[in-house]
Amino acid sequence: MRWLKDNSLTIVLLLLFAVSIAGQWLTGWHVALEDAARHGEPAMSLARYTISAEFLSSVFENWESEFLQMSAYVVLTAMLIQRGSSESRDPESPPRDTNLEAQAVKTGAPAILRKGPLARALYARSLGLALFLLFLLSFVMHWTQSAHAAAADAEAHGEVARSTIAYLGDPQLWFESFQNWQSEFLSTAVLVLLSIFLRQRESPESKPVAAPHSKTGS
Repeated sequence: MRWLKDNSLTIVLLLLFAVSIAGQWLTGWHVALEDAARHGEPAMSLARYTISAEFLSSVFENWESEFLQMSAYVVLTAMLIQRGSSESRDPESPPRDTNLEAQAVKTGAPAILRKGPLARALYARSLGLALFLLFLLSFVMHWTQSAHAAAADAEAHGEVARSTIAYLGDPQLWFESFQNWQSEFLSTAVLVLLSIFLRQRESPESKPVAAPHSKTGS
């Protein structure tokens, strides 16, 4: 089907996501069952585990780092360059998004560009803004669910539970965040640098196989 071919990249990525989160969900539940058995506690049902702070915290901890990496990447590539990288814009090429008011009348241009200067300014930065908002939402969910999990653990051990606000200053929260953030920024930097010298045939993330190393942009 033409529709499947036209949307195959998104479909395959979402299928891989579904398989991966299902794997995390089921294996995480078994880890929770084993932990409960060790402590002589009642087993948690799969439905209860699905909405538990432990599971939600682990999910949003990872999403948080991904959306941070993507939002930073989208914004930084608009301002900075890496000569020779397919992931960088070519500094020798003219700007492509100048005079958006005039470009708004072109055939196929998004209608929002004709809604005025504010609409154009927001739409021109909408991708970075959307990704950053998804990062903030994921961070808040990671933070609050981790706080709930820590409070439950403290109560189980007869300790005083910290408030959600107080948990924002807990080293554990930031340890979890930074351990993911550093790997995302490292992998992105490695991709930017490797794309100078290495190729992936027919990939838009790579320069043409026969392109010189000095060529910047895909």
